[in-house]
Amino acid sequence: MRLVPLVTAGLGLAGLLAGGVPASAAPDPGTATATARQRLDWGPCPADQPELTEAGARCAKVTVPLDHADPGGPVIRIAISRIRATAPRSERRGILLSNPGGPGGTGLAHPLSLRPALKDVAARYDLIGFDPRFLGGSTPIGCDPAAPAPAPGPVTSPRADFERSVRSARDTAERCLRHGDNARLLPHATTRNVARDMDVIRTALGAPKLSYYGVSYGADLGAVYTQMFPRRADRIVLDSSTDPAATQYELFQRSGAPLEAGLDEWAAWTARHHAVYRLGTTPARVRASVQRLLDGAEHRPVTVSGLPLDAPLLRLVLRQFVQHTEYDAALASTVRDLTDAAAGRPVEPGPELAGLLELLGSPELADSMLGGALFMCGDRGWPAGGWPKDPETYWRNMERSRSGQPVFGTFVNGMTAPCAFWTSPSREPATAIGNHVPVLMLQARRDNNVPYEGALALHRRLTGSRLVTADIRSHGVFGRGTDGLTPVPCADRAVDDYLRDGTLPAADLTCPAAGEVR
Repeated sequence: MRLVPLVTAGLGLAGLLAGGVPASAAPDPGTATATARQRLDWGPCPADQPELTEAGARCAKVTVPLDHADPGGPVIRIAISRIRATAPRSERRGILLSNPGGPGGTGLAHPLSLRPALKDVAARYDLIGFDPRFLGGSTPIGCDPAAPAPAPGPVTSPRADFERSVRSARDTAERCLRHGDNARLLPHATTRNVARDMDVIRTALGAPKLSYYGVSYGADLGAVYTQMFPRRADRIVLDSSTDPAATQYELFQRSGAPLEAGLDEWAAWTARHHAVYRLGTTPARVRASVQRLLDGAEHRPVTVSGLPLDAPLLRLVLRQFVQHTEYDAALASTVRDLTDAAAGRPVEPGPELAGLLELLGSPELADSMLGGALFMCGDRGWPAGGWPKDPETYWRNMERSRSGQPVFGTFVNGMTAPCAFWTSPSREPATAIGNHVPVLMLQARRDNNVPYEGALALHRRLTGSRLVTADIRSHGVFGRGTDGLTPVPCADRAVDDYLRDGTLPAADLTCPAAGEVR
């Protein structure tokens, strides 16, 4: 299932974990003067991604400058994959890059999940996946190992939970900034540099233009590319994007109200299934059950399968499930399990909660989150930067949010990234948006990760864009059926038609909710 990352507004806890930061490696010596005319050495894809090989993909490394402002300086290498077009040559379009979001997600294998949704269109493109700079198989940045995180004690408080998050953020920043050659590398971990790397990939593949699909942070990355390289942008699809006038911390804060609204929808569904989950016969009583669970955990963590879960972790668990309507049953079952555990009853967690507990208890969890921190803290402004420096700012915002957003306010206003302590100076401004490059945008009206109003704001700035709205609670619209979720056929058709023949919808359109007749 699609799950929200721990520290980003993007897709997939599982995807975030897969995008962990390996041990560090210095930039390759030499110069980047030949990056535009390089010859790629195609070979087998990494052994730990056999599905790429099974799909017929080949992999290579593209050389890019560490600092694009210094093309004669040190270089790094970007891991790419390619699944070749199979359509007759006259029907082939070129290359289609993709990015699954994050920031911090790797994308070498992303074409594998994209290809089924593209249907016959996939045969017209060379499908290109890539691991953004410093992640996955690309030249990596590493940090000093994290010490084992101490488990919450038997008694806690909201302030104690906050102080623990501050200590964790400070530790993450310190062990990254002091490691190896990171002081020199980290200033180059920016979204604008990833966009520049994408253009070097385009050049290295001999393509005059670049087509692209990106979701969540990947959508924002695609928007950045259209501003930096408007003449190189071909058919661009942006799925679930954000307001380019906001910082990432502001984007987190803005998700609080939609998350509460999503929980209201879930509470209404759960009340109708009270006989199964026993959480309340009305939406208000279901909400009250959740609030009692959180209020108790703010003083005594709930222990499930030997793992103590404080209130911040419970809020994270709730957020993981509330993003999609299809997860309503899983969320209800999880809340039932947690409520029983809080009451001291023996609990055998269901598969959804068990999977999350396994991830949360993983010793690799802290390091796996560093990939997102590189870009969240490396950008100065949208789409990934702009975090307050004073820890007390977070605390005041958390406390202020409790009255209007009792479940998710403290989560979205908290210190979910180490950027307050990130002293590596950013060299990149926020990207200004405003041109007429044709773009197809997709957005779920009730997206509670990146609110709908943000997509409208980006749509207004991208004056050549068309917006396809799906009237659903979801994060990500295109290809939902390949994830086992209810597809949005008219949105899928709009994407495939655009990538097939280059024609945008004549006007913005709204796709009916699942089950409705178009």
